[in-house]
Amino acid sequence: MLGKIYLDSALERLSSYKSLGDNTIAQLTGEQMLWQPEGEPNSIYLIVKHLSGNMRSRWTDFLTSDGEKAWRNRDSEFENGVASKEAIIQLWNDGWKVILDAIGSLTPDDLEKTVLIRSEPLIVLDAINRQLMHVPYHVGQIVYLGKILKGDKWLSLSIPKGGSQAFNDRMMK
Repeated sequence: MLGKIYLDSALERLSSYKSLGDNTIAQLTGEQMLWQPEGEPNSIYLIVKHLSGNMRSRWTDFLTSDGEKAWRNRDSEFENGVASKEAIIQLWNDGWKVILDAIGSLTPDDLEKTVLIRSEPLIVLDAINRQLMHVPYHVGQIVYLGKILKGDKWLSLSIPKGGSQAFNDRMMK
């Protein structure tokens, strides 16, 4: 029973991070998703390329092959390029489909099985936890860049500044 609760919770948490990214991307133009701050920080496009590559590599044939696939070229995920908003969204959705489908197909009995990521053995539960740390790290970057790019036109994804009391009042009803 606890295993099912954990898997459902992991899917719910991951879905909430996808939603944050979806709602950020929806507010931006393709050009904005290619913008990079001064220095060498990643654009939203590069973050999406990286997350998609990571999710597809880790979660394709999750229980039966190493999570670092031979076809993945991680370094290229951080190389600048040009992509349309539609292509970026497709990359984003492709990665999410693989991870959500893979975790959705797991059973509680799978949680104690051992998988490999870069030849490192991990139990499935730990591999999921690892992803639950990696994904929000990068989704937070996407949201932060989105807020910078939109400035005062940013549509809050949670409780807007100054709106805590009104939110709390609604929750107490």
